[in-house]
Amino acid sequence: MTPLSRSFYERGAEELARDLIGRTLVRCLPDGRVLRGRLVEVEAYVGMDDKACHAHHGKTARNATMFGPPGRTYVYLVYGMYHMLNLVCAEEGDPQAVLVRALEPVEPSLLGTSWRGPGVLCRELSIDRSHDGLDLCSGRGIWLESGTPADLSEIVATPRIGIDYAEEWKDAPLRFCLRGSAHVSGKRLS
Repeated sequence: MTPLSRSFYERGAEELARDLIGRTLVRCLPDGRVLRGRLVEVEAYVGMDDKACHAHHGKTARNATMFGPPGRTYVYLVYGMYHMLNLVCAEEGDPQAVLVRALEPVEPSLLGTSWRGPGVLCRELSIDRSHDGLDLCSGRGIWLESGTPADLSEIVATPRIGIDYAEEWKDAPLRFCLRGSAHVSGKRLS
């Protein structure tokens, strides 16, 4: 399948996040293996006003990719050990992104594999800082295929995880999960 077009990412993070649930993320590994996972949990970071967003304090060397064109990866390291994969969206200069938190493997050979939690997901898919700024529309390395988006009735919105510092933004319902998925990180949502 072909990667989703740039126009798919040219909208705000909250709208994109909802539309990502159920779609397929593809990772082509250096050895040529191709892994596919259905997106079942994501978090929206909606720009400079969002106190949980890396861009809240302005552009830095670390978050510069967020300010670039949509349809790119933003990969950063937390706690010196966990990489986090984000999908840059909105228009260039408006730093919004969607954090990929969990995937459900779709290949029969990978059933039973856990891609729950953004750090585990990046480790298992061999994603690190070298993938920051990768063009999701190129069909190389990492991309999204259309897949079948989940019906809105299948999506649960909750507060994001691990952002207690974000003041009034900590309770914003910007984490989106596939209802009933065993692959969602943290507490399973029925």
